[in-house]
Amino acid sequence: MSSAAEQEAVQEPAGTAVEPGQPSGRAAPVTVRTEVTGTEAAGAVRTEDPNGLRVAAAQAVRPEVTGTEAVRAEPRAPVVWPGAPMPLGARFRVGPDGVAGTNFALWAGGAEAVELCLFDEDGNETRCPLTELTHEIWHGFVPGIRAGQRYGYRVHGRWDPWTGARWNAAKLLLDPYARAVDGTFTLPPEVYGHVRDWPQQHVADTVRDDRDSAPYVPKGVVVHDDDDWVEDRRPKTPWADSVIYELHVRGFTKLHPDIPPELRGTYAGLAHPAAIDHLTRLGVTAVELLPVHQFAHEDHLLRRGLHNYWGYNSIGYFAPHADYSASGSAGGQVGEFKRMVHALHSAGIEVILDVVYNHTAEAGELGPMLSLRGIDNRGYYRLQHDPRRYADYTGCGNTLHVVQPQVLRLITDSLRYWVTEMGVDGFRFDLAAALARSMHDVDMLSPFLAVIAQDPVLRRVKLIAEPWDVGNGGYQVGAFPPLWTEWNDRYRDAVRDFWRGALPDVRDLGYRLTGSSDLYAWGGRRPYASVNFVTAHDGFTLRDLVSYEHKHNEANGEGNRDGTSDNRAWNCGAEGESGDPEINALRRRQLRNLLTTLLLSTGVPMLVAGDEMGRTQGGNNNAYCQDNEIGWLDWTLLEQPEWRELTELTARVLKLRQTHPVLRRRAFFSGRAQAPDGLRDLAWFTQDGREMTEGDWYAPAATLGLYLSGRDIPGRDARGEPVTDDSFLAVLHAGAEPVAFELPGAPWAAAYELVLDTSREDQAEPPGTVLEGGTELTAPARSVLLLRVTA
Repeated sequence: MSSAAEQEAVQEPAGTAVEPGQPSGRAAPVTVRTEVTGTEAAGAVRTEDPNGLRVAAAQAVRPEVTGTEAVRAEPRAPVVWPGAPMPLGARFRVGPDGVAGTNFALWAGGAEAVELCLFDEDGNETRCPLTELTHEIWHGFVPGIRAGQRYGYRVHGRWDPWTGARWNAAKLLLDPYARAVDGTFTLPPEVYGHVRDWPQQHVADTVRDDRDSAPYVPKGVVVHDDDDWVEDRRPKTPWADSVIYELHVRGFTKLHPDIPPELRGTYAGLAHPAAIDHLTRLGVTAVELLPVHQFAHEDHLLRRGLHNYWGYNSIGYFAPHADYSASGSAGGQVGEFKRMVHALHSAGIEVILDVVYNHTAEAGELGPMLSLRGIDNRGYYRLQHDPRRYADYTGCGNTLHVVQPQVLRLITDSLRYWVTEMGVDGFRFDLAAALARSMHDVDMLSPFLAVIAQDPVLRRVKLIAEPWDVGNGGYQVGAFPPLWTEWNDRYRDAVRDFWRGALPDVRDLGYRLTGSSDLYAWGGRRPYASVNFVTAHDGFTLRDLVSYEHKHNEANGEGNRDGTSDNRAWNCGAEGESGDPEINALRRRQLRNLLTTLLLSTGVPMLVAGDEMGRTQGGNNNAYCQDNEIGWLDWTLLEQPEWRELTELTARVLKLRQTHPVLRRRAFFSGRAQAPDGLRDLAWFTQDGREMTEGDWYAPAATLGLYLSGRDIPGRDARGEPVTDDSFLAVLHAGAEPVAFELPGAPWAAAYELVLDTSREDQAEPPGTVLEGGTELTAPARSVLLLRVTA
């Protein structure tokens, strides 16, 4: 629809043009009042900038109030006692003289005033000025305020985007330390600090919007500290014994037939015995949850009728995302999350959170004003030399300024909270290189890494880096210091390339299969510094990796431009789903090869939920906005024999890994005998049974033999005894035709037992074939064979 009124609304949105600051060499703008007609015309202002920018705005219009509304009394503000500056956030406690209430404390470094805003069940707002200021923290104790109270802040200060100052008290702001959030961010124009729909978009961020955002934004919720939680027994699985299972709380449980409908898609659903039973039968030791911090949906998605599904758009670093709660959003989500952690711990499964501390949902200068931007924009975000603009090392519009003490404190307080009060066991840091930047460059001596290394709580939990960001010098695989493990994308690329026949030689593959010593054998790091993965949430599922060569992201509404084009995939002869039995059989064999390679490799394996049962996203390699059947796990796959068998194979190989310490090494291979009468701990063989030479590593090869000696495992067990195990020979053959492979004889082995053969569709029973050393074994086309030394 197009109308004169609609056009007028676009030309004269509500707001106030404010003279910008005057950086060096910049002339002061000239304010010119002009006549404007129509209902939006009250007090229109036009500002002319001598440097060539022109911005126009109309002052916010106060609607005329009549009738009973005109005489309604304002709610009387409660008494605010001085309270304490610490801890930050809203903490219910017993105050002076035994009076129960809540202490509120907010860091707002450059603010001129702060108002605490309390909301009743009908949404009526009561404003309470916080007059106490200690070390840039505004604080006060409000008697009688108990758990369940909804609240937010209004922060007063200068509006001068030219210098990075963006205070706007018309906007209700979420407490960065809120431990529960009630409501959903919908991002109408009122929640922007500037006039979002200003016709001249290149200067829209400089035009202040004076409309009240309170009716449109979620509120923080006061939470009782003793909410349904007692410290339980953490599994404390050693890194070398860990198997990570990356899952989405909502997507994993949404379609599970044995979880009650009212619990599907929630923390309670993941705590249900039906969900936990699948994890324990597989044999995983930890779940890595895609972001569960409170997050907001991006404006461009909402305009297309979509939502952020993955959750990499955080806005509340202490609050469990309320949409995943079966207990509502009035604080019950906190207790529900804790009960989920307790249930997983009781099953021996650790909980690792995927956390996004590198940026927030407030995006760039044209993004909404939800929290940090309105509290102290310059104090929380990295700004460019032009302070109107944000330094963006994340590709999401902004980057948190972790060098600033208050930002570092926000992040570390959040991490400690999730460990000590919510019970989690570790973290995977999204775009961790952005957190390790000092002023500009990635610095492994940065304040963030230094604080983590000395923190008595955080240095004891699992720490996983996604070791890159999108800025210059951001790729840092292998560079993070001891205590850290890393997502190893070089493992992913080498294994994918080997099984699709695209490796020029096998040098890189040799390193990846044995713990990536070229990347991690320094500073006391161990093989488990490498988190090995073939797939992750970002990219093709494992089934799609062998079914598609090109991304098919049309459902995202971005013209298939989103998502990577570097998939290193092979569709086995047809793009997409096929009715050809031979193609489908080959695809299932490739799935078995990829899974088996991953689970037998040295390092920490990471599986993606559903890969073990053939989950597909229809070729979508960027399902971040697909909160539907594309993104959810289809449990009916387990009713199909071919996918049930894949799940059983995964569980069987994980059982092998759990049983045999030679597959879970705590030290890198040396290629030397660890004892005078022992064999070398690692040996490589060509298909003719001879040990590989230097030249063999540089030659193209589709077949590789890997001998792991169980007699030569360095280290001792908890009682100080030597660790010994069976020895194994793994044969990886990526060729399209069968080959003869000569089994190494003495001194390596006199006989072998075939334990695993991925060419077989049915893996219910081990092959059990016994072969003598020195004899030829036929390696089927595109297969992994695992043989145990028996003599």
